[in-house]
Amino acid sequence: MTLAIVLAAGSPAASLPTGAGETIGERLAAQWRRAGATEVRTAADLDELADLAGSADGPVVVSGVDLVAHTAVLRHLVTSPVGPTVALVLTDPPTDGRTVLREERGQVVEAGRPEQLAGGAATGIFGGAVRVGRDDLPALVAAARAVATGRLPAGAVAVDLFEPAGSVAHPDPATGPVVDQLFAALTAQGALVFAQRVRLLVAHRVDEAAGLARAEAAVAAVDEDRAELRLSVKEKDDFFTTFFVSTWSPYVTKVCARLGLSPTAVTMVSVAFAAAAAAMFAAGGRPLLVVGAVLLYLGFVLDCVDGQLARYTRNFSAWGGWLDTMADRAKEYLVYAGLGWGATAAGFRYGWALAIAAMTMQTVRHMTDAWYGVLHDEAARRPKSVGAGGGGIGDRLNAASTRVQADTGSVSYWLKRTVVFPIGERWALISLAVALFDQRIALLAVLTWGVLAFAYTGALRTLRARWMWVPVLDTLDATLHRDDGPLAARLPVLRRPGPLVLATAAAVGAAMLLLVTLVEVPGSGSTASWLRWMAVPVVLLVLLVAAAGSGAAHNGPLDWLVPAALRAAEYLFAVAVGVIGGAPPWLIFGYVFVLTLHHYDLVARLEKRQPAPPLHAATLGWEGRSAVLALTAIAGIVSIGLATLGIYLLVLFVASVVLAWVVRPVRAAQAPAAAGGRATR
Repeated sequence: MTLAIVLAAGSPAASLPTGAGETIGERLAAQWRRAGATEVRTAADLDELADLAGSADGPVVVSGVDLVAHTAVLRHLVTSPVGPTVALVLTDPPTDGRTVLREERGQVVEAGRPEQLAGGAATGIFGGAVRVGRDDLPALVAAARAVATGRLPAGAVAVDLFEPAGSVAHPDPATGPVVDQLFAALTAQGALVFAQRVRLLVAHRVDEAAGLARAEAAVAAVDEDRAELRLSVKEKDDFFTTFFVSTWSPYVTKVCARLGLSPTAVTMVSVAFAAAAAAMFAAGGRPLLVVGAVLLYLGFVLDCVDGQLARYTRNFSAWGGWLDTMADRAKEYLVYAGLGWGATAAGFRYGWALAIAAMTMQTVRHMTDAWYGVLHDEAARRPKSVGAGGGGIGDRLNAASTRVQADTGSVSYWLKRTVVFPIGERWALISLAVALFDQRIALLAVLTWGVLAFAYTGALRTLRARWMWVPVLDTLDATLHRDDGPLAARLPVLRRPGPLVLATAAAVGAAMLLLVTLVEVPGSGSTASWLRWMAVPVVLLVLLVAAAGSGAAHNGPLDWLVPAALRAAEYLFAVAVGVIGGAPPWLIFGYVFVLTLHHYDLVARLEKRQPAPPLHAATLGWEGRSAVLALTAIAGIVSIGLATLGIYLLVLFVASVVLAWVVRPVRAAQAPAAAGGRATR
């Protein structure tokens, strides 16, 4: 249930008649209903707005009466999936005391009068409408009360809304529309607000009759369906996707919409295409390799279409976002399996080894990508802490990156987006390499470019992170995202030399074990026995020492790398144990693949703001699984251990998915009716 409140106070536009003879406020109320609001109310002042918001049991949309917008703009705000609290952002010049804002990575990080923003770094103006999530309603109520009295409540981020620190004066009455003051107060309360920037569709704020007439004419000139179809394509995408997919994928999107297909259905079809491509790569032979390359390209097109269809039809859900993330990785690694199988069948001894290496490298890299994103978002929300160390190379790198990103379409812009080896470029490289050469070349190409991209992004992000110095793991459940198990909880806490050093040592130890294994083991039974009885327990001890760092503070400038380091340690240790025990390469690949599903589930839930998997406690933790594998190596039953543990984890994963996305939502929907005799929502 979404409540829309039209704030009638504080705008000269309130009494302006529209072309149809009604007031702007009356038209806005009707538009909010068409946009999807369940209930629409008009508030005469901030006190009435606070009362309405305080009694709401769902999201609340607040808009001023000076907003003239296409109804689709309002619908986009109501249905926006980017976050629970989202503000409309315009590029119009600020006038009449309207609030300007600065956004980074889609977040509103500052809002106020132009002179209040540091360096005048405004990126837009507040569009006069904001959707406030249920959890942020107390902040909205407090902001409304604060603006009504001229001051924020004690403990807020900024003590006074409109005066310098230490001032006790009340704000000047001529500070602009009330809705702008309310939005500035909401951001000052510390609410996390995302930006919904208007593109193609029209929205303007008006003060007089001439401006109203111009805005109405602009709204009437919009070709809604054409604009919606263009808006379904991401504003900024990668080079291959922009020029070789998005040029024609919107037509596929429109066909899918007319057929009534859901984004989830399109995701499933794209998985089928990728699975078929993997089968072609595994079978081998030039014709099948070419067909597989075409299928892989078409599968990627559908991978883009599912998101475009969701935006075009405004059909968003947490389940769909989670599924899209998981399907992307499953498809890619299924293709690696097909390439590894095909390369081995063609006589290349290390086909599966390359596939395992590509999957491990890509997963660890994705972990760094995800956590750097969390770091960057946290830094954006706390701009005063950024650069506290005096700037330096990190400051210069940050400024250079901002300049390049702003220079859309330039050679440096596309080079930066391509060199990091995003998914579009990965799938394009695989398709071309396998069609022109073979599976082995495709895997080697992916590994080579992937390692170089990993080194490039890792080095730059490390320098920038040291400059930002923003802890992120300490703001979340570090035990969950480290994937620690019950064994780590029972170990004594080791606070020195720090969790990152311990995790890195574990990864290096596992890598050394794998290196020694690959060099010594083949054809040498005595060496394998020595490794099982001596090296495996020693490296396991190193891993357990890293697990003992679980309870230490994760507040260092680079501690966001801890999850990725632990993933590397677990994967490399599992691969080494599998090789020592003589397990089939495909079984080792399968076990690591199941681990990646488990870890991508954690990351996807972090990104989609979802709780932990229901059965996470039963997964044993990374250190517990490593200990089990070490015991199977000593006992000489590694293949049995990998198969049993892999099946166990896969069953837990599937059961968690069913519980989280099917059983619990059904129970939650039934609970109100069972408790009160009728549903309340």
